[in-house]
Amino acid sequence: MSTQGGTRAIVAALLANLGIAATKFVAWGFSGAVSMLAEGVHSLADSGNQILLLVGGKRAARSATATHPFGYGRERYFYAFIVSIILFTIGGVFSIYEGIDKLQHPHPLELWWLPMIVLTVSIVLEAFSLRTAVKESNPIRGNASWVQFIRRAKAPELPVVLLEDLAALLGLVFAFVGIGLTALTGLGVFDAVGTLLIGALLIAVAVILGIETKSLLVGEGARPEDVDTISRVITSSPHVTALIHMKTLYLGPDEMLVAAKVGFGATAKLADVAAAIDALEADIRANVPVARVIYIEPDVVRKTKNSTPSTESIVVRGLD
Repeated sequence: MSTQGGTRAIVAALLANLGIAATKFVAWGFSGAVSMLAEGVHSLADSGNQILLLVGGKRAARSATATHPFGYGRERYFYAFIVSIILFTIGGVFSIYEGIDKLQHPHPLELWWLPMIVLTVSIVLEAFSLRTAVKESNPIRGNASWVQFIRRAKAPELPVVLLEDLAALLGLVFAFVGIGLTALTGLGVFDAVGTLLIGALLIAVAVILGIETKSLLVGEGARPEDVDTISRVITSSPHVTALIHMKTLYLGPDEMLVAAKVGFGATAKLADVAAAIDALEADIRANVPVARVIYIEPDVVRKTKNSTPSTESIVVRGLD
């Protein structure tokens, strides 16, 4: 679901940005409004970003190989990280450079009404793109706030598109106000300030994206609620005496690794332990579908003289 929703949001944003970029460059060429140039580059960068996200999703779908036994799911994180870098270098830095240049060398606008029309149409198209991203995100977001969703989402595409679209809308508003004030007052400084604000906005979004995708690249574990669910499934088994320790890791947005050391009775037969482990794996997948790769190591928890387990345990049951 997250992959399909993310793809729809990316395609909608890509089509909108390609059309918007073309009209912005035309408006800049006729009017000389540097805010339109910054916005054109912004839309062009966003288009490239969305193409990268589509490429990342395609490459992540490749089957596992001997050199990559856990598959290529984390390529989606890598391409999302590249997106944040491009958004910073191409969009943010270029916009700030053009804004500073316009402050140093101001010039009047020509055909000021043309960029205003283009910006109005662009705002409508970007609002549609943002609406699509919000609609696709809501089923996955659940009751979480938007900040929590962006920070906790394991699939990077929707948060990236959401932040890009939000930045694009705000950037269009900055450009609209800057060009409008320049047309009213004849002072090019407002156009330059609008361009600087666009650049600062893009850099802020790029930093947020970089921080969040870096965390996914390094490796994140399961959400606390999923950890609790897996622990409950394991300790509820009548054959299990203790969950000694457990670690989780997202191999990709839709695939999680679960590794656990589980205590069984000292007199349990090997066949019974093997059957219990198979049942545990099935129950974990049924309760947490994203937990696709599961390794359970059986062990025996022994009591020491002070009646505590000899191995550190998260949850212990049935030891008396």
